[in-house]
Amino acid sequence: MGSSQPITLGHVINDQPNKRVNEGWNNSIPLTSTRPQPDYSVGFRRDAFTEDQLARLSPFIGDFIAGDQYFFMATYYMYFPFLTCEVKCDAAALDIADRQNPHSMTLALRGIAELFRAVKREDEINQKILAFSVSHDHRLARIYGHYPMITGKDIKYYRHPIRTFDFTELEGRDKWTAYQFTRTVYDKWMPTHFKNICYAIDQLPSNLDFDVPPLSEATGLSQDLGNLIQPGACSASAADQDSQSSIAEQQAVTPDTSFSGVGEAKRRKGRTNR
Repeated sequence: MGSSQPITLGHVINDQPNKRVNEGWNNSIPLTSTRPQPDYSVGFRRDAFTEDQLARLSPFIGDFIAGDQYFFMATYYMYFPFLTCEVKCDAAALDIADRQNPHSMTLALRGIAELFRAVKREDEINQKILAFSVSHDHRLARIYGHYPMITGKDIKYYRHPIRTFDFTELEGRDKWTAYQFTRTVYDKWMPTHFKNICYAIDQLPSNLDFDVPPLSEATGLSQDLGNLIQPGACSASAADQDSQSSIAEQQAVTPDTSFSGVGEAKRRKGRTNR
């Protein structure tokens, strides 16, 4: 199998996901001056939500067509992304993919975390996998789950390695593994995930918005992109908290947010580079 096509690209049929190829996440409030632009990404279409749900989201997302940015969007027609794939052409570049995917997934997790915190249900998603990513080249594939750890007003983001494998060995025995994994995400995990998102949206007040600190204050832009997320976390259970605490300075932290007047937190789309 060549490296020009993500191995998760298959005829996986579902009427809810919005699947995009090599598209910049221009409508998401950025963490750094480099915007995410996954080779392949999946979220929910705008029309997957009811009119009432869109009305509840509207004060937050503003004029998304004109480029307003917010936590809940990747692009103006993709909401709450939950899967990304990065494709590279050699083993060294695979490590770059393993940095790009956590960058994208941190933004994805942030949207879910802020939504549930807005309706005071953040405990329901604490240390639970809310998104997935695949990194691969012409030979190797790495699959991760991504989850938030919420402690009071701070949110840190981790990834859990699910599997690493060579899909060319043994006459290509595992060449369909990533596809089968993606089918499972779509068919079994995604419906419940979507239902939970809709349940939280249904509880959103219609006259509130997040007050977001300035970008540099909120994210610490001096930190290296590779330190946005702790890559070595191997479990989302509470038992892992002690081993993870020593590297807290390497993890992305979502700052405290508060509700204020509608429109204060929305950002205009800026020119960013991948």
